[in-house]
Amino acid sequence: MPIKSPIIAIAKKVCPAVITVIVTKDLPKAENFYSFPYGDKEYMMPKYEKGQKNKIEKTKIGGGSGFIISENGYVFTSNHVVSDTAADYTVILDPKHKYSAKVLSRNPINDTAVLKIDGERFPFLEMADSSEVELGEEVIAVGNALGEFTDTLSAGIVSGLSRFITAFGGIENQSQNLRGLIQTDAAINPGNSGGPLINMEGKVIGINTAMIAGAQNIGFAIPINYAKKDLEEVKKYGKILMPFLGVKYVLVSKEMAEANKLPVNDGAIVVREALGEPPVVKDSAADKAGMKEWDIILECNGEKITTKNPLANILQKCKIGGQTPVTVLRNGKKINLTVKLEEKI
Repeated sequence: MPIKSPIIAIAKKVCPAVITVIVTKDLPKAENFYSFPYGDKEYMMPKYEKGQKNKIEKTKIGGGSGFIISENGYVFTSNHVVSDTAADYTVILDPKHKYSAKVLSRNPINDTAVLKIDGERFPFLEMADSSEVELGEEVIAVGNALGEFTDTLSAGIVSGLSRFITAFGGIENQSQNLRGLIQTDAAINPGNSGGPLINMEGKVIGINTAMIAGAQNIGFAIPINYAKKDLEEVKKYGKILMPFLGVKYVLVSKEMAEANKLPVNDGAIVVREALGEPPVVKDSAADKAGMKEWDIILECNGEKITTKNPLANILQKCKIGGQTPVTVLRNGKKINLTVKLEEKI
């Protein structure tokens, strides 16, 4: 009798807890669409019948994957799957079981989100310690591939660790800098975002988040330990606690430094948005510490600020209410400041 693959047993254990997330929104009902050329591009515009423009209907605008991590209905997915705060979200376990989902937290820095569905005795997945993931170990990606093929499994290995990428996603296709990622050659397709990356013990080591377009078998997952931290704070405080410095800034790169004749190639330069608010928020931690426009923040809490280690990532690890050392470059001189970070409202 042929020996069966261990993946079969893992699939039976994991698939019942992997769900589909449907994103819907109340939009005017369009009877048809027409082409509208503008510049060198062509746009599809909705066409309304007379008197129908104010007729609203619930319309599917997106979707992704997720997975249940507790018997009482806590769900993990990617932030870019549920980034639209004005949309409604539905979790589908199977064709007969659909649940309205409440988004408890969104973490755009790590691209993680925590949802909650009402009910009891849900199938759920156990979580591993992603700090113990090793290069070369076998993994399985599970999700709703292409938004159409539920419970799609793909097998591979951990191809790389601690990867840094710039990803594009969400309703507005915004860019995100993601770091510390698990790279895998298990196929991750559109629609897989938010689904679990599973080890051979059947435990979650990551949340599938991105793929490289045009490449073969290069996908990425957020380490599950990032989402664990979010869940702990949601259960304790009802939200994620985010430290707030109170500055608008642009990360300095080598190219930017050369173009603007800056004295350093790394850091975060404090600068206002065009016709926007002042770059330092009044009475914020930065304001109280004496930070000014055109300061270049070089270090925060002992960590050097770079494009691969941006200020937002460093701040996330800092303690709210604690004394955080910051080094800035002002008029060619380094100045050491101490900020008392506040909670982001």
